[in-house]
Amino acid sequence: MAEGSSEPFPGAAVAARPEFQPASGPPEAPESLEGKTVWVVDTHALVHQLYHAMPEMSSPTGQPVAVVYGFARDILFLLREKRPDYLFCAIDVPGKTFRHEIYEPYKANRPAMPEDLQSQIELVYELIEAFGIPLIGCVGYEADDVMATVAKVTEAAGGTCYLVTGDKDCRQLLSDRIFLFNIRKDQVFDREALQAEWGITPEQVVDFQALVGDSIDNVPGVPKVGPKTAQQILECYGSLDAALSDGGSKLRPNIRELLLSHREQALISRELVRLNTRVPVQIDWRPVRPTAESRDRLREMFRRLGFRSLVRELEAFFADVPVVKPAGPPPPRRHAVTTPEQLAELVGRLRSAKRISLDTETTDIRPRWAKLVGISLAIGPDEGWYIPIQAPDGVDHLNEAEVVETLRPILEDPAVEKVGQNLKYDLVVLRGAGIRVAGINFDCMLASYLLEPGARSHGLDELAYRYLGYDTIKIASLIGSGKKQRSMAEVPLEQIVPYAVDDAVLPLRLEAILREKLHAAGLERLFHEVEMPLVEVLADMEYTGVRVDPQVLAGLEQELSTRLAGLEKEIHQLVGEQFNINSPKQLQEVLFEKLKLPVVKKTATGPSTDVEVLEELLDLHPVIPKLVEYRQITKLLGTYVQALPEMIYPETGRIHASFHQAVTATGRLSSSDPNLQNIPVRTEEGRQIRSAFVPGEKGWKLLSADYSQIELRILAHFSQDERLCEAFARDEDIHARVASQIYGVPLEAVTPEMRRKAKAVNFGVIYGQSPYGLAQQLRIPQEEAAQFIDAYFANYPTIEKFMAQVLETCRQQGYVTTILGRRRPITGVRLNPGRQKNLAERTAINTVIQGSAADLIKLAMIAIHREIARRNLPARMILQIHDELVFEVEEQALSEVAQMVGQLMSTVFPLRVPLKVDLAAGPSWGELEPLT
Repeated sequence: MAEGSSEPFPGAAVAARPEFQPASGPPEAPESLEGKTVWVVDTHALVHQLYHAMPEMSSPTGQPVAVVYGFARDILFLLREKRPDYLFCAIDVPGKTFRHEIYEPYKANRPAMPEDLQSQIELVYELIEAFGIPLIGCVGYEADDVMATVAKVTEAAGGTCYLVTGDKDCRQLLSDRIFLFNIRKDQVFDREALQAEWGITPEQVVDFQALVGDSIDNVPGVPKVGPKTAQQILECYGSLDAALSDGGSKLRPNIRELLLSHREQALISRELVRLNTRVPVQIDWRPVRPTAESRDRLREMFRRLGFRSLVRELEAFFADVPVVKPAGPPPPRRHAVTTPEQLAELVGRLRSAKRISLDTETTDIRPRWAKLVGISLAIGPDEGWYIPIQAPDGVDHLNEAEVVETLRPILEDPAVEKVGQNLKYDLVVLRGAGIRVAGINFDCMLASYLLEPGARSHGLDELAYRYLGYDTIKIASLIGSGKKQRSMAEVPLEQIVPYAVDDAVLPLRLEAILREKLHAAGLERLFHEVEMPLVEVLADMEYTGVRVDPQVLAGLEQELSTRLAGLEKEIHQLVGEQFNINSPKQLQEVLFEKLKLPVVKKTATGPSTDVEVLEELLDLHPVIPKLVEYRQITKLLGTYVQALPEMIYPETGRIHASFHQAVTATGRLSSSDPNLQNIPVRTEEGRQIRSAFVPGEKGWKLLSADYSQIELRILAHFSQDERLCEAFARDEDIHARVASQIYGVPLEAVTPEMRRKAKAVNFGVIYGQSPYGLAQQLRIPQEEAAQFIDAYFANYPTIEKFMAQVLETCRQQGYVTTILGRRRPITGVRLNPGRQKNLAERTAINTVIQGSAADLIKLAMIAIHREIARRNLPARMILQIHDELVFEVEEQALSEVAQMVGQLMSTVFPLRVPLKVDLAAGPSWGELEPLT
């Protein structure tokens, strides 16, 4: 009966709770509910609705929480906007109900609840109880029956009842005092809406549902009778009983025959859909009243689950409740250093310190563009100093050159350990000011990232709130936002000092907590030997940047703009009219109304026209390939060709991309300003864009070092598959070898088409691709794709065993690990899932492979960076894109550097198969020639 697509909430413990046992009789309302509103939430239905509607979301510990977040948001909405006098959450108590006695197959078709939803149910219960909302249910009855009972009791007592549900069975309850409420649309459904949609009255709903049936709940109904026919029957007779008594004589012969031959089925269906309005449910008629206890419990829960955006809504709702803030940690002692004497005194204290926490305030979030506004320093968790270098007119501050010269010996001393938050940014900024910071030891952001790679934020505000209960000063309160945002240099000293000092002190407070957690998770070595050393590598790469030739881009812009204009004409000719190709609405009208192409996917604004939809429509009309090409060129123009010149830093003539360590849950690096990973690899346009990336000095070349098929090699290493390992050991064309074995033909007989399919399967295995996905990619029948995958695993059985082992280990321990021990929490892996992998299972396998590849290239980057410095080679690492490293190298040293890079990358970690590196060099990134 309840809306949703799986079994009721799990747990024998729920069914055993005394409040869900039947009372001695139906409930009674308070003496009068006149003028009062009673709201009842169909908990099961809302949870399922949120599960399918909400984007994925994880708590700081990796637990799926999207449903819990959505439920909390919806309850806050009801409390704030609807102001109910009484609010209840009705649930389906596990176990059979009276309907199973009427019809044993009732709800037999419902699938098991997904594990990633099941894991959130207890949190939903905890949330409801934290709100102080009574949870109501009764053994032997469904939530719909409980809601129906509350509705009728409310009506009898003169109140008005709103049922928050989309379950159509509840329409039988509609009256002048009972309404349904669609929370997604903020819309009330009443008798008039029922009449408009189904053409019947509430009194006819039970008969209507009995005729139509419900495949989800396994209510049989009458075959071939849909809503329209059911409405006609009831319009003709008024009720099911009248139609049966008359023998259906007024109906069309075929409908009459169906009705009479399925008479018993219709009557049983009616009993299944009829709601019981006298359930002996226990109800605590507790008025909605915000309390300090509820507020505090919810605040703690939101903090634990990472629901920071809901805290403001929470505080707004509880605004009238007296606030007793829990005693949090006290703020540190904060000092402004505005005179040379004060600076000298501070330096004296710093010289005796073994570790220093540092932070910078600047004029720009782009570190290479940023100018110093001030430096914050701390040597303990209770005291910090801020040195202003820029300040509003008339405010005391120090000269930058004096501060830099005074602090340089300490900050460049590797024996003095440096602690901070997002230290890479500070390293680049301070290097721009003339200080090469050494001795970096602990970055809280990276520690948090290793512990909780799926967390949405590893910012200092979030970490201080999560681990210390410390409410930081928000930067927006100092500089504002949007068009009125000001520079940190304009913030008064009395405002900036507390903010800046906290940024230096809080990392020292967090460090001990995070160190202990890293140790407990076995992540210390990965942190200290990979992530922290990589900070200096990436800081050097960001500081150096890469030269981009704006003339190459200007020529390409002209060429692509001309192509776009030509494509626009072709598209207009193919559809027979002119329209705005960039307008989704106009494109919808052309594709689906004029050309009558099938709708593949719908959005809130109509049929989707995204790239996935266009790919699926590719063969249905000649305009579709042109549209795909138009979209691709438009994106390249806007994202790279026109944008890259704007990113060139005038002082260096280079682009200084940001490389992010704490973003992807697999451990891969990502980049922004620009996003280098998205430049197309195999298209001519992508090659032309890459041709704009050139060495920064005359007589230098670009060197590319690219791991060859590293993910497949890691798969061979982990699975120990003999055939795969042997093929790599012989340096064979792995895709041709796989094709040879799958098709059962000699290696020399493998055709390009065979190799293409084998390549798709090779990489599809890593990403857990289904037969449907492979069929879409190769544009072959799904049956053929399934046979291809079967043949692959038949030839490489140990790969399937390895994947099964990964999933079983993940299911048992709740996380997967990479080759260096990096963890990623994953829930939702099933017992014995077979080859049809769900998202969690695909993610688990992919993380082990892709995350291990990320580990190895990070090790290689660290080793190469150190070797370049040790040998003092005229070479700089400037780019990292997935499995490729790009260097600028003086031409005379190219051979030596290439040999060193290739050797270090191929021996960075011992695998069961060789690590192969493809080396290439040239005058630009788009004009590389292989090195032999």
